[in-house]
Amino acid sequence: MRTGIVTRQLWFWLAALAALLAGLAVFKDILLPFVAGIILAYFLNPLVELVERRGLSRTAAAALVVGGGGVVLTATLVLVAPLLLSQAQQLVVTLPDDIEVARKALEKIAHERMGNHFALLQEAIDNAIAELKSNGGALIGAAATALWNRGTALISLVSVILITPLVMFYLLVDWHPMLERLRLWLPRDHAATLEQLAYDINDAVAAFIRGQGAVCLCLGLFYAVALSLIGLKYGAITGLATGLLAFVPMVGWATGTIVTLLIAIVQFVPSWTPVLVVLGIMIGGMAFDTAVLSPRLVGKKVGLHPVWLIFALFAFSSLFGIVGTLVAVPVSAAIAVLARFGIKHYLQSEVYRGHTKSAPASIVVVAPSAAEPHG
Repeated sequence: MRTGIVTRQLWFWLAALAALLAGLAVFKDILLPFVAGIILAYFLNPLVELVERRGLSRTAAAALVVGGGGVVLTATLVLVAPLLLSQAQQLVVTLPDDIEVARKALEKIAHERMGNHFALLQEAIDNAIAELKSNGGALIGAAATALWNRGTALISLVSVILITPLVMFYLLVDWHPMLERLRLWLPRDHAATLEQLAYDINDAVAAFIRGQGAVCLCLGLFYAVALSLIGLKYGAITGLATGLLAFVPMVGWATGTIVTLLIAIVQFVPSWTPVLVVLGIMIGGMAFDTAVLSPRLVGKKVGLHPVWLIFALFAFSSLFGIVGTLVAVPVSAAIAVLARFGIKHYLQSEVYRGHTKSAPASIVVVAPSAAEPHG
């Protein structure tokens, strides 16, 4: 009898998961403002609770936080957007000339190092540069077309701006009633276990969304200000982009470092001192993140291995487009918690132990996702 109940429960949850995935696939083109609102509400809920403890009602606290956030965002865009747009426009206009300068600099360095063996490398460099010049615009256009076709054609900018704050506000107002309702819906036989899993998942997701979000903001500001102060062209936009990419462990930093170094080489060579300064800024940002930001703001609750995180980002973005990119990290954190829970019970089960009463003393149980992410 017990086996039959477990089997029916398993089929029920598998069917619920299949229905959820099917719904995401069908409605992925209109989910962006709702998913963005959920993520922002989750991020801002602690701030709303802090304001609520000061004596305001939940509705007033949510309105104050959402309204204040909108004012801050608008002011930031008014102040920063013109600079970023200007640098982006300059980057597009000067990119062909910068590529040519980079080609000459690389050829000069390679010729000095390789001597007579340089001919083959020069041909490869020329072919790569020609391919980049001829297909760069087409690639950008294809990427923009793909992005448009994956959802933004059905979601105008106006709808995102209007719907996301509404979703965020109503979720913040009804946050605790919704959680209580979900708790009452849990199967009674497994309610305690599921609640504990929910707490663990919340800890992991909160650590990443709130902690890593703060890390990305700090790093973006640091890189943008530092690179702009030394006079690097496009320093603000490349610095902010490097900070935003920090949610992918090491990959974001490596990408930003390569781009900024190439811009520095084009701008400053034959003087190598500024290039080394740029490299020092990038290494200093990574060291500051590793030693201070991530341990303090993220901690060790996430437990997402960098390879698993990168795979999840690619997989979810491929399946669900922009929406998949937004939910990849929290869903990955939840899956990691469930995987650790499953492995723990597997190591305690007869499937693993067989007929022995205890596992061999030499076996040490290690969480499969123990690596701590770094920006």
